[in-house]
Amino acid sequence: MEDIELPENLKLNTFLQEFHSDCSHPKCGFGYYGFAFGQSPFHVPHIMQKALVQNAHQGKYAAVPGIEELRESISEYNKHYFGMDIDPRRIYVGPGTKELLYNLLEILHGTVILPTPAWLGYLPQIRLLKKNYHMLSTRVNKKITPHDLKKLSLRLQDRQKILILNNPNNPTGLLYDRLELEEIAEVCREQNIIIISDEIYAQTTYKFENFVSMGKIYPEGTFVTNGLSKSHAAGGYRLGYVIFPQHAADVGEQFKKILATEYTAVSTPIQHAAVTGFQVSKEMDQYFKVTRKIHEIMGEFTYQTLQQISGIKSTKPQATFYLLVDFNQFATEFTGSKISTSQTFSESLIQHPYHTAIIGGDSLVLERTDFSARMAFVDYNGKKAFENYLDNPPKTHSDRIEFVETNAPRIISGLKMIELYFDHLRQNAKSAIECKYIPFTVSE
Repeated sequence: MEDIELPENLKLNTFLQEFHSDCSHPKCGFGYYGFAFGQSPFHVPHIMQKALVQNAHQGKYAAVPGIEELRESISEYNKHYFGMDIDPRRIYVGPGTKELLYNLLEILHGTVILPTPAWLGYLPQIRLLKKNYHMLSTRVNKKITPHDLKKLSLRLQDRQKILILNNPNNPTGLLYDRLELEEIAEVCREQNIIIISDEIYAQTTYKFENFVSMGKIYPEGTFVTNGLSKSHAAGGYRLGYVIFPQHAADVGEQFKKILATEYTAVSTPIQHAAVTGFQVSKEMDQYFKVTRKIHEIMGEFTYQTLQQISGIKSTKPQATFYLLVDFNQFATEFTGSKISTSQTFSESLIQHPYHTAIIGGDSLVLERTDFSARMAFVDYNGKKAFENYLDNPPKTHSDRIEFVETNAPRIISGLKMIELYFDHLRQNAKSAIECKYIPFTVSE
C-alpha cells in the first residue's frame, strides 16, 4: 500500500487547501483559477433531481446488476444516441465508472496496454491490482497508431491483452474517428486484445455525429463504460455502467459475483433518478446540445488564447472540457529557475501572484521532466451559463467571445496569469544569463 500514492487530483486539492491556509498575502483570499479539476460545471438535469426526490422512499436493496428499468433505459439511450442495439442483460450498473473499470481489471486476464498521456486514475488501479502493464506512447498526434499497438503486442507473451482506450480522450480532448477505430480493432482481433473503451465523455463530442463507439466497431471484444458524471453533471451521484461484449454471458455471471461481493448494489434512489437521465426525452436532448455547445465555446476560447502565447502549443479539443498544453519549449528557462519537473512547475504556478491550478504531466503518466499539463476549462457558473445560452445563443465569433467574457471571467483571468507567469520566466532567464544566476522569483 505504501507504493500507492494518493490520486493526483486529491493530492493537488490537499495542497491547494494547505497553501491558501498558509498564504498571508491579502490576494490569496479569492482562491485560485481552477484549470485542474475535471468536473462538469452544469446543474444536474431537473428531471433527474425530481425523480430522486420522488424515489427517496426506495429503501430496499436493488438487483446486483441494476434495476430492470435502468438497464432498459440505458439500452434505449445507447440505441438512440450511439446506434447500438444492446440487450439489457449485457449491461451492469456500478457506483461510478471508476469502480467498474477496477472491477473489469480484477476479472480480466492479461497485460494492460495503457496509452499515454492518460487519465490520472488508470495507473493507480493497475498498480493496486498488481497487474502487468506497458505504456503505449501516443507520440506527436496524441493518438495511438495501429502500427505501434501491433509492435507492442507482439512483444507481450500473454495469450490475451487488455487495451484501455479513452475516447473522447482525457487529457487531450481529442476524438478517434471511425477509420482510426476500425484500424485499431483490426489489430485487436488479430492479436487477441480485449478493449476497455472508456466513453464517459461521449456526449460532450462537439460535432456529435462524429462520435462512434468502439462497441459498434468491435462488439465481440469491447467492454464499453459510461455513466452520469460528465454528460449529466452528476459525478456525485456515483453511477456508471458497463456494456459487456457479445457472447460474454459466462464472464458476466462471474462479474456479477464481484459486484455482489464488493458493494451489493448501487443506491436504489439514485438508480431510479438515473432512469430519467438515460431515457430519450426533449429535455435531455436539449440539455446535451446546450452543454456540449458551451463546452465547445469555452474550449475554443482557451485554445485560441493559449496559441497566442509565444512558445506554447496545445491540442485543439474536439470533445470533453480539457486540452493538453505543451510547455516544453521553456525547458531551458525552467532549468535555469530550478524547476526540474512538471510537479514543481505546477506548484510554482499556484504561488502568488498567479494562483492558477493545472494538472502536470507526471500525473498524466508522462515523464516527470515532460512539461506538459492538462487544463480543464470549467471554472465558471454552469447553471448561469446554461440559462444565458438559452436566452440568447451566440451566433457569431464575436458573440462567442462576449459569451465567454460574460459567463467565464475566471477562465479569462487564469489564462492571463499563465501568460504573466511565462513573461516572468523569460525575464528571469534573461537576468540569469546576464548575472550568471538569479533564483526564480515573482514580482508583485
